Amino acid sequence: MRVVIAEDNVLLSSGLELLLGARGFEVVAVAGDGDGFLNAVTEHRPDVTIVDVRLPPTFKDEGIRAALRARSLYPNLAVLVLSQYVEREYARELLSDGHGGIGYLLKDRVGRVAEFTDALRRVADGGTAMDPEVISQLLLNRDPLADLSPREHQVLALMAEGHDNTDVAERLSITLNAVHKHIGNIFAKLGLSPDDSGHRRVRAVLAYLNRR
Repeated sequence: MRVVIAEDNVLLSSGLELLLGARGFEVVAVAGDGDGFLNAVTEHRPDVTIVDVRLPPTFKDEGIRAALRARSLYPNLAVLVLSQYVEREYARELLSDGHGGIGYLLKDRVGRVAEFTDALRRVADGGTAMDPEVISQLLLNRDPLADLSPREHQVLALMAEGHDNTDVAERLSITLNAVHKHIGNIFAKLGLSPDDSGHRRVRAVLAYLNRR
């Protein structure tokens, strides 16, 4: 699995490169700014990218803006944002383009290497990987999905974190059949029909994060 990294901290980018290389990933390029990232994506067309929000020259939002630009050029590009900061507006825009393959993790809250690499693979496969704190920040001042029951909200929140159905069942202490039923209800309430050409699970998560 080929990876492009956008990270200006040399120690962190070198550490990521070594860590990922030891676990079967191939880091094909490391960029220290937004332009370098876009050039690397164009040249290498990676399976997944890791992007810091704040890059030179202003260290404000260059990274996530570069990720948005890359997704507009290559809609199926998988992007895992790895940052100390939650840039809510740009993050919502990144999440709302209708495609999967998106993650947003906070550097200080990544506790285990296995969890990080699992999240990276999930994003590369078109899924989502969201830190719960990022979800909380994105939902500030936003109207929750009023038609969903409290249990459906819990199920959808766990889906947004990237948990599969078995994990959801275990965390909520309910049966797997109950999880399937709740997810079916969520899809129905969000108008996601079985013949939807998109990935219904990804679209449900995006609706949860972006619905006012």
